[in-house]
Formats: sequence, structure tokens, C-alpha cells
Amino acid sequence: MKTKKVLLGLLMAALVVSVSGCGLFSSGKKKDGPITIGIGYTTASNPDDPYHVTALTFKNYVEKHTNGRITVHEYPSSQLGSEPEMWEGMQIGTCDAAVLTNAYVASYVRANGALDLPFIFKNVKQARDILDGEFGQELMDNMKETGVTCLAYSEGGFRQLCTRDKAIRKPEDLVGLKIRCMETKTYLSAYHSLGVNATPMAWGELLTALQQGAVDGCDAPLSVLYTNGFPDICKYIDNVNLFYSPLPVCISTKVYNSLTPEDQKILKEAAVEAAKAARKNNDDSAARMEKDLSNKGMTIIPEKEVDSEGFRQVAKACYEEMESYIGSKWVQKLQKEVGLL
Repeated sequence: MKTKKVLLGLLMAALVVSVSGCGLFSSGKKKDGPITIGIGYTTASNPDDPYHVTALTFKNYVEKHTNGRITVHEYPSSQLGSEPEMWEGMQIGTCDAAVLTNAYVASYVRANGALDLPFIFKNVKQARDILDGEFGQELMDNMKETGVTCLAYSEGGFRQLCTRDKAIRKPEDLVGLKIRCMETKTYLSAYHSLGVNATPMAWGELLTALQQGAVDGCDAPLSVLYTNGFPDICKYIDNVNLFYSPLPVCISTKVYNSLTPEDQKILKEAAVEAAKAARKNNDDSAARMEKDLSNKGMTIIPEKEVDSEGFRQVAKACYEEMESYIGSKWVQKLQKEVGLL
């Protein structure tokens, strides 16, 4: 069934690419005439959504700096398929570009899993500096052999806990809770190290599961919690800075290599500007979002009330477990970068 879904997603992506006039690499020549590029993402085109902000900024920059010679079409709400489907589509060239969640990318590029280690980053500045520096570039270089090129790391932000009935301030508060999570090795290992009953499920099933008490909470960036129906169900947003969520801005290597060096440079610059825009939007909107959620009845547990060091110490078991899967080179280097080794 999963294979059929993937094939269906790739077929849909291929049809979209065909209709939009792509097929950039078919002749083997560098393209310098009119070009259309589709960029997909799974969330809705909401002004506060970081995936949308990233894709829209990318689109506007490319079209402006090519005088409209390159047109970029946005495909929100999984129109090009799920994130795994878009990734696999980029590998074979049926999907042009996508704004992805790093946790899903790490399923294909294990080294990227280092970025998903729980509590690895102390704050967003540290995360941004590392992603914009040598470590981030090494990860992008490492990805090239997959057939997908990462142009920049945009930002979803820290994934915070959202809980129905219990505030989370220290590791003991989490023990035994059923928390919905993405089905990735790093996330599952992280929750197990914290004594959580990790419960993988599709995002579309989450609100119903929370309403029915099948799970006690979930993790997601503040912007995602804000733009969905969580205030009607959950009492708490717990600012524990559990996972930092980079959003790799990716393009099919086949598509990228079909472009002239000048156009490649513009796309790279566009992705960098898109990342800056998403980060700024996260910074500018966080206080407003928290205030609105509080006015809707939610209790916001501030970071200053959270035992961050206690969480970090408990999570070290996850680091040890994941080192062999991700690669000791990547895990140890990142730990050194953030001052944990």
C-alpha cells in the first residue's frame, strides 16, 4: 500500500511538472530561456506558516532577479505529495523543488539526523550560526550524492510540547505520557530516553486523537500550533525547546544542473533570503502568537521555568543510541560545536 501511495504521488508530481512546462534536463543543455519551477510543501499557504514564507520569498526573489524569465509556482498542502514522495520525486527529476522538514530528510540522509537530536541547541541563535557555518555546509555537501541539492536551511523553529492536561517543566513530568511524534528513528529514540510512550501517527489524525484522549500531547513549532485547532483541545504549550526543526530548501540535482551557473547562483541566493525571511517571521510573530493563544485559554509555560539542563542530561542516552545510526563523525562534531564535548 505504501509503495502504491509513493508511486501515485510521483505520478501526480510528474503530471504537475509536465503541465507547468518543466523537464528542464531532458536535452542535456543548459537552459537560459523561459523556465518554470514548481516548489512544494505540505502545509497550508498561511501567512504565519514558515514553509509558506520560505516558498513565497524564494518565488519572489527568483522571479524578480530573472526579470520573470524563471517562473516559480507554489504547491502547498501536499499538492505534490507527502514529503517522502517529494524527496523521491526530486531524486528522479519529477519534482523540481520542495521545502522539507529535516526529520524526514534524515530518513534518507542519516547525517542530517544529528540536527534532530533532542535539546542539542541551547537557542535559535546557536542553531542558526551552526547551520549557516561549516557544519551546515558539510551537511549540504554530504547530501549531493543523493540526487537532491540543499540550497539553504530555512526554519520551522523549536518544536514545543503541546499537552492536554499536564504542564511540562522537568523530565519527570513527561514520564508515562503518550505523545504523538513523527515516525523517525531520532524522534522515537528521544522520546524513549525521556520515558515517554511515543505514538507515531499521521498529522491529520492528531486532533481527533487528542480529543478522544488517545494521546496526551504532541510536539510542533509554535506557528503550527497557532494555525491549527489546538487551543480548543489542549491546555498547555510547554516551551521546552525539545527539537529544533530546520527546513531544508531542496531542489532536484538534475533540475539544478540543467540551469546556467548564473541561474544556479540566483536560486542559491533566493533560498538564503527565504531562510532569512522565515527566521525573521518566527522572531517577529512568536510573542503575538503566544499572547493570542493565551487569550484563547491556553497556559504558556515559559522557557525560564523549564529545567533545560535536566532535560539535556536525560537525553544523552539518545545521543549514545543514535551515534551508530547517524554516524559518530556527525554526532560528535555537532556536540563539540555546541559545547557538549
